[in-house]
Amino acid sequence: MPDLWSDLLACLDVRPVPSGGTGEERAGDDVTEFEGRNQQLDYHRVFGGQLLGQFLRIACLSCPDKAAKSQHAVFAREGRADEPIRYQATRHHEGRSFATVTITARQSRGVVATSAICMHAQEDGPEHQSVDQVPAVLGPEHRLKLDLIPWETRAAVDLNATTTGPPQFEVWLRTPAVDPRLAPALAAYATDLTLIGTALRPMNGVGQRGNGTAFTSAVTSHTIWFHRPFRTDGWLLLRQHSPLLAHGRSFGRGDMLAEDGKLVASYAQEALLRFAR
Repeated sequence: MPDLWSDLLACLDVRPVPSGGTGEERAGDDVTEFEGRNQQLDYHRVFGGQLLGQFLRIACLSCPDKAAKSQHAVFAREGRADEPIRYQATRHHEGRSFATVTITARQSRGVVATSAICMHAQEDGPEHQSVDQVPAVLGPEHRLKLDLIPWETRAAVDLNATTTGPPQFEVWLRTPAVDPRLAPALAAYATDLTLIGTALRPMNGVGQRGNGTAFTSAVTSHTIWFHRPFRTDGWLLLRQHSPLLAHGRSFGRGDMLAEDGKLVASYAQEALLRFAR
């Protein structure tokens, strides 16, 4: 089995394939099909972060002159890790400034997930932001291994612990040196992992590794907005909180900030979070 970092990079190397012709295309739409391999994990289902990353890579390949501005993904059903995923990308519009792409991920059982991605050409203009100050990067004594994250992460709180705390979480992360064109996909991958764990923090005796035993969880939708160009091989801070857990669903949102304090992305997620009665 390859190491997780190399395996993830291989999954983001999506390639176009001959179209199977589903018959859903509309006149004027530009449709391309891609196939993506799945991460080789000791896990039967596809990690949603992999799908988010592959969606973004396909959008960037479909509109190479623009950068991803936003992505909204809806997860229809569990993806099976033992079957490649077929992606159909439809470029509905591309102008000088904006482009819109929708992507459908399918396996033999049907649609796994869909994504709507907006692309934007780089523009200049005035800037301002209003966010809390970014603290200094935590030292190496705060290294914390997060499952499925194949790069360095540092945090003062361990989401695997079963102690209680406020539904907030901050984690510093930094990948190995990597092509900056992969930054949006890698960032989206990372934002999919810890929002459910953040929502669980007030629950006594439960950590995020309790999925399938203490609780059942599955991401239902995920949105990410990209504000500025950035790299993932410099330190990034994920600052997130979960304002609501109710009716079997959790909701969380977060900001991604560079070490110099610049806000580079924001994200939000809803998930199934069901406890045994």
